[in-house]
Amino acid sequence: MGRIILPLYTPRYVPNGGEVAVIQTSRGAIRARLAGKDAPVTVGNFIELAARGFYDGLKFHACKPGSIVVGGCPTTRTLGPAQVEAAARGIIRGIHPGTGDARYTIVDEWETNPHNRHLRGSLCLAHKSAPNSGSCQFYFSLAEQPQFDDKFTVFGHVVEGLDAMDALSVGDAIESIRIEGADEEALAQAVSHETPRPKSAKEALEEIERTRAEHAASVAAKDEVCETAVRAPLGE
Repeated sequence: MGRIILPLYTPRYVPNGGEVAVIQTSRGAIRARLAGKDAPVTVGNFIELAARGFYDGLKFHACKPGSIVVGGCPTTRTLGPAQVEAAARGIIRGIHPGTGDARYTIVDEWETNPHNRHLRGSLCLAHKSAPNSGSCQFYFSLAEQPQFDDKFTVFGHVVEGLDAMDALSVGDAIESIRIEGADEEALAQAVSHETPRPKSAKEALEEIERTRAEHAASVAAKDEVCETAVRAPLGE
């Protein structure tokens, strides 16, 4: 099977800066104010995924006490709490919590976010080692951790439910995520569109070649128009 290339997605929903995520977990509700003005792509993506019901039923699959708790991986959707824990420890073969995505990635925003600080209760985007590899997985920062500030995008902060956040562990469920304060009409319009699909390496190469050919044809056409315009006054 050829290598699959995930497209870079720009969410259609533009945050207004007043959105709050109500994350209902099996440990209780967590309310996080989203930083839509500081990290508009990350927040827009999170809001769209929540509106699509993407997070409903997913489980938290990683936890480092005093540091982070991570959720949002779609490979956990059909697993029970004990299965997630077993898979996270490598006991279940072929299931790897933490490797799933939304079939696309988004740009990193930690460099452009003026308030990108990992504090206790910060809501942050998880990603792989490659740049712009974040997609759908997120984590809560359980303490102040400045060593992560120049590595991961902070896109919200818990304003209620710190006790529920602290109680989260591997296997706990994300029952639902509801967004308060969103522009409902704009959000409905945004999620009515399909997200981009992954491409094989062959398809990506063919698209690059097609784009180059179209560009070359466009340049040639412009050159011909310019040459005709120059010749016309000379009567040629």
